[in-house]
Amino acid sequence: MHWSVLVDKVRSRGRYADEEQSKQVIRAVLWEFGGHLPGGLRSELAACLPEPAAASLTDALPATQPLTGAQFVDRFACRTAEATAATARWDVGSVLSVVADLAGDDLVERILAALPSGYALLFGRAELTGTDRPLNAEARTPLRRLVPPPGLHTGPRPGRVRATQAHC
Repeated sequence: MHWSVLVDKVRSRGRYADEEQSKQVIRAVLWEFGGHLPGGLRSELAACLPEPAAASLTDALPATQPLTGAQFVDRFACRTAEATAATARWDVGSVLSVVADLAGDDLVERILAALPSGYALLFGRAELTGTDRPLNAEARTPLRRLVPPPGLHTGPRPGRVRATQAHC
């Protein structure tokens, strides 16, 4: 896939105003996310992406501590100018769900297995918890893709407001 196609897909899914905004969101999300992936998975995922996106993913410094999906979104909101928790969730989900489409189910499942809980929904997948979670890799069944109901995300993208979270 070419960079311009990825940008268009993210722009469409995230309902961004223009191509430049889509590019900025892709680079920011992948740079932040790349540090949370183990090296082998990061390389595999980068191989599925066009060059500018792959570079953002692989240039990230390794994270100092694992974060749940919710903590990752909060950290992204804190590091993104004028972001709120809602716009950060929107941005991360818009990018990672398109990335999941490119990477395929097998790689996405291995990525989700390597991360703490809470990332599946960001990739557009249902997350198994508690007794629903498979006991080992052999027992893992493919996570089902979430299909949004008609009319979901038909309105404008949530507005951006200056972040003032005390936990930043």
